[in-house]
Amino acid sequence: MTSLPQTSTDSRPPLWAALAIAILPVVAASVAGSAVTVPQIPTWYAGLIKPSFNPPNWIFAPVWTALYALMALGVFRILRLPVGTPGRRRALLVYHLQLLFNTGWSFAFFGANSPVAGLAVILPLLALIVATIAAFRPLDRLASNLLWPYLAWVAFATLLNASIWWLNR
Repeated sequence: MTSLPQTSTDSRPPLWAALAIAILPVVAASVAGSAVTVPQIPTWYAGLIKPSFNPPNWIFAPVWTALYALMALGVFRILRLPVGTPGRRRALLVYHLQLLFNTGWSFAFFGANSPVAGLAVILPLLALIVATIAAFRPLDRLASNLLWPYLAWVAFATLLNASIWWLNR
């Protein structure tokens, strides 16, 4: 008697794969962004005129660490959905695109020493974060809600970026 191959009813990626796909891109974005940002803080950035609401430099690392952790947890929850879940693929695409723009902002603002280039990247980043929240929402409400602090911080960063551009033009 022959038996049919067993198929799993669980079409979710393995836990280790979901963890890796959730964590590694966030770590890569953080490391790449820091590599281009940190050397510019005591030099170029220190010489800029900044608005009165500019936070102290030490606040950025813990805030970004928390935001990246929330992003990783949110995308992990989406990654653990069954592969064929309607909207899952699009949500992951938009999420990873916004993460690319997130990293791109550091290269535009700090790497190119250009607040105007930073604005050119951060404005679409804001739209991509909103699109990611909207794409996550029907799939996993908690995953979507985990991104609201990120949106708030990037909205503040947009105001800060625009103010720095305005004061230093």
